[in-house]
Formats: sequence, structure tokens, C-alpha cells
Amino acid sequence: MSAPLPSYLFGGSAEDARRGGSPRGGSRKTGDAGILGKVSGAIHGVPERFMRPRIVLVAVTAVLVCFGMLMIYSASSVSCLNSASCDYDPAYYLKRQMIYAAVGLALAVLLATRDYHWFTRDHLAVVVAGVIVALILVFVPGFSNSTYGASRWIKLGGFQLQPSEFAKVAIVTVAAALAQRYYVDGDLGQAELLKYTLVGIGVPLGLILIQPDKGSTAIIAITLIIMLYVAGFNPVVLSLGLLSGALALGVLSLTQDYALSRITTFLDPWADEAGKSYQLVQGYYALGSGGILGVGIGFSKQKYSYLPMAHNDFIFAVIGEECGLVGTLGVIACFALFAWAGFRIAKYAPDLAGRLIASGCTSLIIIQMLVNVCGVLGLIPLSGKPLPFLSYGGTSIIACLMFVGMLLSVSKNSALPETEHDVRRRNMTVRSGDERGDAGLSFVGEATPRSASLGRSDPGAGRSDVAPTGFTVVDGGGSARDARGHNGSFRNGSGASRASSQRIAGGRGYGRIDTNADAASRQRSRGSGRGRSGGQGRSGGRERRGRR
Repeated sequence: MSAPLPSYLFGGSAEDARRGGSPRGGSRKTGDAGILGKVSGAIHGVPERFMRPRIVLVAVTAVLVCFGMLMIYSASSVSCLNSASCDYDPAYYLKRQMIYAAVGLALAVLLATRDYHWFTRDHLAVVVAGVIVALILVFVPGFSNSTYGASRWIKLGGFQLQPSEFAKVAIVTVAAALAQRYYVDGDLGQAELLKYTLVGIGVPLGLILIQPDKGSTAIIAITLIIMLYVAGFNPVVLSLGLLSGALALGVLSLTQDYALSRITTFLDPWADEAGKSYQLVQGYYALGSGGILGVGIGFSKQKYSYLPMAHNDFIFAVIGEECGLVGTLGVIACFALFAWAGFRIAKYAPDLAGRLIASGCTSLIIIQMLVNVCGVLGLIPLSGKPLPFLSYGGTSIIACLMFVGMLLSVSKNSALPETEHDVRRRNMTVRSGDERGDAGLSFVGEATPRSASLGRSDPGAGRSDVAPTGFTVVDGGGSARDARGHNGSFRNGSGASRASSQRIAGGRGYGRIDTNADAASRQRSRGSGRGRSGGQGRSGGRERRGRR
């Protein structure tokens, strides 16, 4: 009888390894079934190329979220002590951010444990419809909550949400799904592709643009261009589209007073440092006060109502003041590690949809980080976009953690490409022996009878046969030849045991070494044998070779 070999023993796919367990670890003890056992089971058996970026992604995200909580408390505690709207609670924003982070973590776990095809193929229409409805509610009285001249938030109880953050997740998912269906599956024509693109991407982008929220529109557009580049779209066409979009966005900004004010502030921030450029100039003061190592966490001076929105858009300036240049470079290094992990996950994604989801989620977070940091440094006009994972903002932290969950989903569903060797190894079988005495596969520590290793015992025939292609004595004595039958097989008894081997060893051929005796005894017995008949055996062997 036979049983199929588990493919993970020979370097099979990661899915086989997860189902079958660790090839080297063997069976684990029952006591390891706790949290550590589950973590160990989730890590063992997964190829390094999948597990390393996954661990880096989770670790970097945890570091950024925890550090963001610390800096939010440090930047907002003083202003909250003097604010009735914050109930004079120094941890007001910290508590709310922790609630939002808990919701985002739950959604991230949900997305990570699901196959990403679940929301790119099965429930895509529901996701798009929900996002469009939420974006429309921004303009509906009773739900809308306008702030700083823009209608970007909706009120739900005591909380307010920004639907454009959720629209980012939906647009990345729609773009990946449409590319997979058009380029790979081939079940979408050009007319259907245009229709779905208009509904799933064009309509949400248009609703975001008229809020107005040109910053989010630009971030999403650049992310889509990167995704198209990854999908293999013509780079020249993409470059022309990027330039056209930048020109259109610039012309639109010139027609809006608040956008034009941001452009003039960017060009000359010191022209009106007490007016329009006040926030940007105070950010400069915070960054300059930090120096190399900073003044220490909690010792910022700019957070004493000098720097507006210190816990939100300009939290990077507070990090620079309290942690110095080292702290700001550390934050950028964490985002660099995040980018490395995300693009490694995209590299090993199982299909085009997974590759585009991973590259889109990673690109969007990195682009938004660059937009915020460059705005605080005065390299580009301010956009009002929060720093991912660090700035205060409920919808922002939820959306960022959802991106992480989607990245983990792509990574968990990745597998090594199957090769021809994998197919052959999967078809290999293990001989487990039968009732006629076939030993089958033996393992270390199991005793295997010599008779079983020589051949199959046939009780009916009363003999044991060895195939002509088996073990053959090519230069032995005459006893080996006498012990053979006419068909070249050893004539052992029905038991095929030690008796036949003793008859073979008892003739004029080579003697069998008794491994139970000590070394001195074996040397004496071999020496005496050579003295009596060693020369004859060698001469007889030469004569037989001559005759052949």
C-alpha cells in the first residue's frame, strides 16, 4: 500500500506548510496551544520572503501608532487644560484617538483574516455604493459638518467622520479589481471598463473635489498613476496624464481664494508671518528649537497655543521640537521600512489584483506622508492632510489601519510559484509495507530484518526471491554461486532469515564480519582466514575474471 508524501517536506507551497505543520518541528506539544503557540504556529512553515515583510509591517505600524498616541497627548494636553470643549481634560484627544484606533484595529484584523478577493470581487458593489452615499451625505444638511470653509465631515452621534478617507480605500480596491478583470481575466470589455471606472472611481473623485478637497484628490490621482504603472500601462501616457492633472489642479487653485492664499504663503512665508503665514512660521520656530536631539518629550514651548493644530496637521513640527532632528529622521525611517515591507508584499502577491492593492495602499500612505512633511517644511503648499498614524484624526487612523489589514491579507494569500519539481514531489508515494513481509519505508531507530531488505517472502512457494536487478555478488567466492538457483536468486527458507546468510558466509567466499565481537577478535579471525585461503581466493577471482 502507499500514501502520498506531504509536499511541505520537499519545499512545497506555503499553504501546504500551513496545513501540514512545520517540516522540521514535527508534532508540537499540547501545552503550546496558548497565545505563544498560536503565534509560533502562524510563523513556522511560512517562507521567509513572505514572513519577513509581514513582521516588519506589523512592527512598524505598531511603533508609529504608539508613538503617535504619545505625541498627540504631548501636543494637545496643554490646550485641552484650558478648553471647555475638551472638558478641561488633558487626555481628551488621546482618549478619542484610542477609541478610533481600536475600531481601526478591529477592521484591520477583519480584513487581514479575509481573502482579499472577498472585497475585490464578491462585495465590491456594496463598498462602492456605501462610499458614494457617505460622500453625498457631506452635502446634506443635518449630517454635514463644515469646518474651515470646507464640507468634508459628517456627524454621527458625538463623533464626526471624513468619508474621503474611506473613499481612498474603496478607490484603490476598485482600481485593482478592474485591472485584474480587464488585463488578466478578460471578462470586461472596453465599454464595461469605462462604465465601471466612471462609477467606481470618477464619481467618488468628483465628490471629493467639490467639497473642496484638492489634497485628497491629488493623493488619490497619483496613487492611481502608480498602480497603472505597476499594471504595465504605457509610462509616456501616464506622464502626460500626470502633467495634465497637475496643470488642471493648478488652474483650479488660482480660482479659489483659500487655495491662492496657500500658494502665496508657500512662495513667501515671511511676507505675512503674523497673518496668513502664522501657522507655517510657528512650525519653523518649533523645528528650529529642537536642534539635533530636541528639548525632550513634553517640553515643547510651541504647543502652548503658539502653534495652531499642533496635534493634527503640524504634529511633525512638535516631533521636531521635542525629539529633534534624530526624531524626525526616525519617523521618516519608519515610513521607509513601511514602504519596503509594502512593496515586498506587492512583489510576491499571487495575482495582479493583489499586487495592485499592495502597491496602492503602500503608495497612498507614503505619498500622504510626503505631502504633510513637505508642507510643514515649506517645500510645497500646505494641504491640510494629516500625517498617517501620527496625527490626530479618527477617520485617518481607521483608514490607515484598514490599509495595513489589506496588505496583510495579500501577504497571507501569497504562495511560492509551483515548479515542475513540486508537481513530481506531490505525486511521490511512501511504501508502507504489506502482509507478505514487504518492509516498505523504514525510519531511523526501526529495526529492519535482513530477509525483508533482500526480497519478498512468499509463504506459498517456500522461498524468497530477489530480482536480478537487486544486490549481486560480482567477485565473491564459490559459496555465493552455489547458494544461487538457476534464476540467479538466493535460496533462503520460507522465513528468509539468518540461516541462508550463514550458509553463504560459511563457504569459501568472503566471510561475514561479526560486529558483536571486539576489534582484536575480528582482526585475528580475518588474519587467520587470509593465511589459509586468502591467496587461493584471489587467484580464483583472477581466473574467473580472465574467463569472463
